[in-house]
Amino acid sequence: MLVVTTNDIPGYRIVRHLGLVRGLTVRSRSVVGNIGAAIQIFFGGNISVYTRLAEHTRQEAFDLLVEHAQSMGANAVIAMRYDANEIAAAVTEVLAYGSAVVIEPIAGSGATSSDSGGPWTAPRTVR
Repeated sequence: MLVVTTNDIPGYRIVRHLGLVRGLTVRSRSVVGNIGAAIQIFFGGNISVYTRLAEHTRQEAFDLLVEHAQSMGANAVIAMRYDANEIAAAVTEVLAYGSAVVIEPIAGSGATSSDSGGPWTAPRTVR
């Protein structure tokens, strides 16, 4: 599975648009995590407790996006984006979204069928 932030993929042609795909997760910060973050805030610098939470949450949303695209029969997602909103005190939603497509290599482009994550190869994710 190729996932890109661009609207096209050099060396490939889009042969079918399957529609919008998304991965959504909602997370809250724990009391213990907030205490650990408060200690880190006191000393300044990177708040690693929140950094890990943010990275984990984005990865989960990304993985759900890929699952959604695969369930539609896509071998790529174009125009992938993230969005995040606080929906309540200490509760944040993270949305990964994009357009699910089926791609194939353009002859003579140097791209191979194994690059596109099609049925002839194990899926892979490019970020």
